[in-house]
Amino acid sequence: MKTHCRACPLRTRPLFVPLTEDEIAFMERLKDDERTVERGRIVLHEGESSPNVYTVLRGMGTRSKMLATGQRQVINFVFPGDFVGLQSSLMGEMKHSVEASTDMVLCTFRRADLWTLFNAHPARAYDLTWIAAVEEHFLGETIATLGQRDAMQRMAWALLRMYRRLRAVDLGADGWVPLPFRQLDLADALGLSLVHTNKTLGRLRQLGLARLAGGRLTIPDRQALADLAQVEAEPAETRPIL
Repeated sequence: MKTHCRACPLRTRPLFVPLTEDEIAFMERLKDDERTVERGRIVLHEGESSPNVYTVLRGMGTRSKMLATGQRQVINFVFPGDFVGLQSSLMGEMKHSVEASTDMVLCTFRRADLWTLFNAHPARAYDLTWIAAVEEHFLGETIATLGQRDAMQRMAWALLRMYRRLRAVDLGADGWVPLPFRQLDLADALGLSLVHTNKTLGRLRQLGLARLAGGRLTIPDRQALADLAQVEAEPAETRPIL
């Protein structure tokens, strides 16, 4: 059964900017359908020109790019509330792939209908621009992390960021969140070897700062982990949702 925007379980989360009644009604008309993707399946293929774009309603995934050598490079991770497929809308084809790390449910919008945002609802169109700007900011933060933080700091930064994002959509409980990504995914995204990633996670566990096991991330002391990562232990920034 399709989830109506008015009853969306994400819309009321404090992470997302509240919508007006008019905006909710508009999104109800804009939403085309819902798509279910099983774990391990591809949501969007690199090089594909997709007729649809999506908002993640449930589940998590990875964004990755295939290199000429056949190796896969994880770019970042996809969480509930994220918008995927914008590249295909603006550039004609996807420049990376999106793969489901868990079973996913996606709110589907027709790519051609996005122009309605600019014509009929400029405030929502601005939200789309904001989402694109956040992706650019995150890329810059990632580059700074890879260039200036050591392995422990990189892992602390990544785990804290994912923890805050997942707690903001009410997943898990105080102190832990579900995290389905493999150590290989984390190693890839953080520019570490798999062996180094395993040792780094082990060291964080020994220090009592973070534990990743059985698809669950536990952070006993967020402030201590933030201090290690050299970031503020602040909640995830409020953002729009489409």
